[in-house]
Amino acid sequence: MINNQKEKQGMYDRKLSSVSKQERILTIDIIRGFALLGIFLVNMPAFHSPAFMIQHPVYTGMDYWLDLFFQMFIQTKFYTIFSFLFGLGFYIFMSRAEQKGLNINRLFTRRLTVLLLFGAAHFILLWYGDILHTYALAGFFLLLFYKRKTKTILIWAFSLLIVFHSLISVQFFIPASTIKEMQAMNQDKESRIAEYVDMYEHASYLDWVSYRLPTEIIPLTLELPFVIITVLAMFLFGLYAGKIGIFQHNSPHLPKIKKIWITTLLLSIPLVSFLAIMKVEFIDLGVYRENAVFLFTSLSGLTLCFFYMSSLTLLLRKKHWQKLLRPFGFTGQMALTNYILQTVISIFIFLGLNLFGKVSLLTGTLICLSIYIVQVIFSYVWLKNFRFGPLEWLWRSLTYGYFQPMKKEEKQK
Repeated sequence: MINNQKEKQGMYDRKLSSVSKQERILTIDIIRGFALLGIFLVNMPAFHSPAFMIQHPVYTGMDYWLDLFFQMFIQTKFYTIFSFLFGLGFYIFMSRAEQKGLNINRLFTRRLTVLLLFGAAHFILLWYGDILHTYALAGFFLLLFYKRKTKTILIWAFSLLIVFHSLISVQFFIPASTIKEMQAMNQDKESRIAEYVDMYEHASYLDWVSYRLPTEIIPLTLELPFVIITVLAMFLFGLYAGKIGIFQHNSPHLPKIKKIWITTLLLSIPLVSFLAIMKVEFIDLGVYRENAVFLFTSLSGLTLCFFYMSSLTLLLRKKHWQKLLRPFGFTGQMALTNYILQTVISIFIFLGLNLFGKVSLLTGTLICLSIYIVQVIFSYVWLKNFRFGPLEWLWRSLTYGYFQPMKKEEKQK
């Protein structure tokens, strides 16, 4: 009887949770790990400085050039990759669940609900820059597209991007006097920096969370509908890629990937160049400068996002590059765990050691790279012994309503 129960248990495990090495796509893990590093680099100033209160910080020396580099090649270029991969992951999850005869809508809804809880806890209790709750909320819209034709999905994706950038562009038609009033409101916000830093440095945890609710959480929550537009667009591009099998082994879409590579490279060159010109103020746009910088940062973020992904996809066709870039795959395979760990470690360093507001952009970047290297080593060691990262295991277990086998030797044969 015990043997029968074990056999049934093993069949249930395989049906719900089997993810073999053959099923994992190395390219996706490496791209995800690469994106995780880019996101961490962008997030780091918000961890060590009052970036939330200073919309447009002024840097000098090495920090000035580093900030320019970030604006040109890092800012908005990596959360878009992460969003794309979320849409791709949605397709992989749904198609596998469908093949196993599971209720795909109910299962994915539960998966999103768990992610929303993770994200809400991260957002409210730890850090205002959380993206997980945004992904979870935008993810519910994906259920409307799983059965749609690829052409329909592409039309929706491009339409959402057009809407998003049209909303940005509308600001160029606002009178300069109104723009100045809006900028004055931001300056009033910056007058509270001393109070903000003091709360981050000296307040008790409960007082800190209470202060953050009206200061950070509520304003950012009100911006969610605007943010969801571009996130959902990238989800749909990822869903499209999954549907046509662009990352499958021996994919026939190599010519399409090469075309995306050259097209996005040619588009990125002028976009990034104009962005640099406006950022260093070679052209005087007056009160419209910051909006122009935001627009070109977003547009170049889209083109470079696809350029980076297509570049990695083409490089990873060669074993030499697979071996060289494999460390990104370890962190990518444990992206949720590492994403949350980045917050926990950064809070410990900058708040726990009383370094908040006292670190330069360059120093913060070096700390960021050091933490990421440690995460690569941690992920490698962890995955030698376990099938999933800790939070990935919890997310998966809560999704299926059953504790998944964790240790590699527990995997049923």
